Amino acid sequence: MTVRVSRKNNMSNQVVFVDGQAGCGKTLFSPIIATLKRSELLTYAYEIQHYCSLNHLDKLSSDATQALIKLKTDLQLYNIMMGRELNFRPSDLSSVFNNHDPSRYFQRIFQPGDEVIPDIIRREQPILNLTTHNLLAYSEPIWQSIGKRCVFIEIIRHPIYMVRQQQLNMERVPSSTRDFNINFEFNGVEVPYYTHGWEELFLNSNSIQKAIHSIYQITTSTEKNKHLMKDRYDAKIFTIPFELFVLEPEPWIEKIVNLLDTVSTDSTKKVMIQQNVPRQKIAEGVDFEIYKRCGWIPPINGASEREELLVRREGFVNEAGEEAMLILDKLCDEYEKKYWNPDYVN
Repeated sequence: MTVRVSRKNNMSNQVVFVDGQAGCGKTLFSPIIATLKRSELLTYAYEIQHYCSLNHLDKLSSDATQALIKLKTDLQLYNIMMGRELNFRPSDLSSVFNNHDPSRYFQRIFQPGDEVIPDIIRREQPILNLTTHNLLAYSEPIWQSIGKRCVFIEIIRHPIYMVRQQQLNMERVPSSTRDFNINFEFNGVEVPYYTHGWEELFLNSNSIQKAIHSIYQITTSTEKNKHLMKDRYDAKIFTIPFELFVLEPEPWIEKIVNLLDTVSTDSTKKVMIQQNVPRQKIAEGVDFEIYKRCGWIPPINGASEREELLVRREGFVNEAGEEAMLILDKLCDEYEKKYWNPDYVN
């Protein structure tokens, strides 16, 4: 007899995924989302990514994937409300200390828990605030399992700004023990799950080329899957170009608030100021050590938006080679036509 894995009950009411590729700037958004009424602090959803990755590789059945996603979202919210499994490392972006209201999480440690938590959740209707990487391209099990309770905020960015961080990632993928992606064997070599279908290209590329091919493959897969999920499940997917948000955030915040059926708070503007939003120039990020480790460099004094891009492009054009640069330039042209053109800024 075939056994079908199931979970019909649910504890979490609303789940927001802040998703995007490495280097897209999504970690700027999750702390802002956390300031909205009913929203919890940002937490990472590695397990959910793993479930969807295994499902993508046909190593985890659809029913098991859906049940695990339901279990994990409920358990993650339950633990947050209990004051369990929280990050208290001050230097981490996901730390309680970097939340706009750390006291809330200290108070929960000493408040009643266990059996009363489901009632508290029903009364307060908290929003589970998850940050994920490249998940939208493999997200069908999420829409199948918690679709009506789910919102995806997809962060996109000009490809030039994502290349350097992705190159740094590729230098340790998949050999580093700190690489927590799902891998699979191809001709006796481990490769990341997202290279399924272009394994040879991945293995025959240097780190810059891997980054460019990855941006292309994931962008293409995400666009295709995004439209499919909207058609098939009426998926709530809200795409935000990073550049447009940091230059003029208010219209985007208003749309997010309406989508999540919540309101902003006094902390919303305070956290945006901490993130240097709004800003006069795209590259005027926050000088966090973690951002510098991921390849962030400060803006060039007096340079235009186009000049900022050209300087970054020149930094890896020779190593990337002609074929990869043709792909990157095509991606950049498409992004500038559809979302943000650096030659036409106020």
